[in-house]
Amino acid sequence: MIRLLIIAFLAAHVLDVSAAQQPVFRGTSDAVRVFVTVTDRDGRLITTLQQSDFEIRDEGKPQPITLFDNTPQPVRLIVLLDVSGSMEGNLPLLRAAAEQLFARLGPNDVARVGTFGREVVISPTFTRDLNELRRALPRAIEPDAPTPLWRAVDEAMNKFEGDGEGRPVILVLSDGKDSGPTGFGQKFVSQAEVIDRARSQDVMIYGIGMRSRMARRAPIGPIDIQAAMIADLPDPGLGLAAEQTGGGYLEIRPTQDLGEAFARVVDELHSQYLIGFAPPKRDGKVHDLEVRVVSQRGLKPRARKNYVAPRGN
Repeated sequence: MIRLLIIAFLAAHVLDVSAAQQPVFRGTSDAVRVFVTVTDRDGRLITTLQQSDFEIRDEGKPQPITLFDNTPQPVRLIVLLDVSGSMEGNLPLLRAAAEQLFARLGPNDVARVGTFGREVVISPTFTRDLNELRRALPRAIEPDAPTPLWRAVDEAMNKFEGDGEGRPVILVLSDGKDSGPTGFGQKFVSQAEVIDRARSQDVMIYGIGMRSRMARRAPIGPIDIQAAMIADLPDPGLGLAAEQTGGGYLEIRPTQDLGEAFARVVDELHSQYLIGFAPPKRDGKVHDLEVRVVSQRGLKPRARKNYVAPRGN
């Protein structure tokens, strides 16, 4: 009996020490979870802040933080690659950049690869197998393929349904505006619908826009050049979707490194703070969110702009 009491005491002591060493503060399971990226004036990631450095507001009112974690969180990532005709000249860059992204996945991260052009195609399973991810990369681009941007993001969100470890993130690379339905019976999906669905499912969207590098097949006049320059701009709604869901948006110029941009996204995902609070109202409505860094000037927090409160008592 005395031996059992000693063992119980030692076990409790070990648990107390372990808990004291654990830097993660977790509250109730129904906390509203908000992932926050913090950068300085030069865009460098800031990863050393503590819970007391943050303030989170629901409809303008500060809320007690019940959940704080600054350790890397596992990610379920879907990389959506534009394979519309205007991306034809970008294919080698696209494949090389995706390879860099796969190499930076964390040990608990998983990914799928999707393409959107003539069709929306998403690889069958989440995996860390580099060979499987490479096989899903596009090898050719049809020169006249459209850009079903929002339908692709909508279909990607379907792939998060069901149980799975890791928070859902979609990274979209595109060089053009959404083309809408291009065939009979195709579903029309708007930018607003995508943002609403991402909000309700807690999906974070990152966007990378780039200029087209399509080879010109015939001489074009001044009017055609102006129209082509406008057409080749990324969809402006991609940046808005990223902003609303807490992701980031970056526009790549021809001289910039696409692989570096992809790597930056993965680094951000591994450097975010998880902050949570108990919803003050369980009314099923959309609530505005604001995250502030209150301890230091010059730091910029980036997080989703709102959430849907749960219903119930």
